[in-house]
Amino acid sequence: MSGNTNTIHWDRVRKFAERERINTYWRPYGLPAIIDPNTSHISGADPMPRWEAPPKAIISAAINGAFFTKAENPHQAHSPEEIIASAEECIAEGAQVVHVHARDAAGYNVLDPALFGEVLVELRNRHPKIAFDACLVAVNDEECDAMEAMLKAGLIDAVPVNTTALILGDNLFVKPPHAIIEKTRMVLDAGLTPQIAVYTDGDVDNARRLLIDSGLLKGPLTWLLLAGLPGCTPMYSSESMVDGLMRQVRLIRHVDPDAVIVVCAGGRASSHIATLALLLGLHVRVGMEDTVWMWPHRDDLIRSNAEVFRMVKNIAESLGRELMSADEYKALSQVALQRQAAE
Repeated sequence: MSGNTNTIHWDRVRKFAERERINTYWRPYGLPAIIDPNTSHISGADPMPRWEAPPKAIISAAINGAFFTKAENPHQAHSPEEIIASAEECIAEGAQVVHVHARDAAGYNVLDPALFGEVLVELRNRHPKIAFDACLVAVNDEECDAMEAMLKAGLIDAVPVNTTALILGDNLFVKPPHAIIEKTRMVLDAGLTPQIAVYTDGDVDNARRLLIDSGLLKGPLTWLLLAGLPGCTPMYSSESMVDGLMRQVRLIRHVDPDAVIVVCAGGRASSHIATLALLLGLHVRVGMEDTVWMWPHRDDLIRSNAEVFRMVKNIAESLGRELMSADEYKALSQVALQRQAAE
């Protein structure tokens, strides 16, 4: 038996129980309603105001990325045929946005316009309304030239700009200040939408200092928030996931109050951080680019991008949020671009 019953004055309990039994004091002043969910019959105030949350959600399908190969997940898409097939499956599930990377014969990420063309020309011809984006991270002079060609090719609608300097896994991943600014200018001049990609708290401040307070960009902007991978904002548990995501969202809102925030389901946090983002009224990116796992607490590998897209879509719908159409997404993401052009 739990607790210490010796402190209870049982004689007093019995005295009042005999006198009043165990009646509860209850006076319903709002009769005939007991609790009217829509109004108070005394004050007229709304007792339970409706939450302010976007009714529609963006769910971007990130097909393959730059991090994981078939060695880490044998289901990873490498060849143009595999990438197209995976994208088609996600589009059939309702994806309005598809994010792709090109892979060479060994399965490594490359900025190759020809390989991108094999994928994107066919997909755009089949699905002219779908939005496509790609990172276009250049790591040498040849890829710098290739990035310029890709920006002019008309194959993509948006390009992430990584405002970061971190040790990502066992890799040094640094975008110098001049590169952040110049890439953003090139994306704007090409008539494409820049997406601010942040991995840690400091990346938000880099975006503020270099792109927003400098006057190059004006919000509302689209932000890609990628946490949970090694070297990014740590997410070791559900508690640290909630703390980390809330902190980064508040930082982004501080510098861009009306930001469109897309939370990437990265690392172990995977589907749980996507669920949290949807609860918060944010948007999400799911797929094999950012993780190999279906869930944080198990080692089940993602078997297909469509599988995880379908799962997160069902979560969104169960929370009362429907998928935004591709046209609605494009209109939303173009707001920043139109604002820059108007200046």
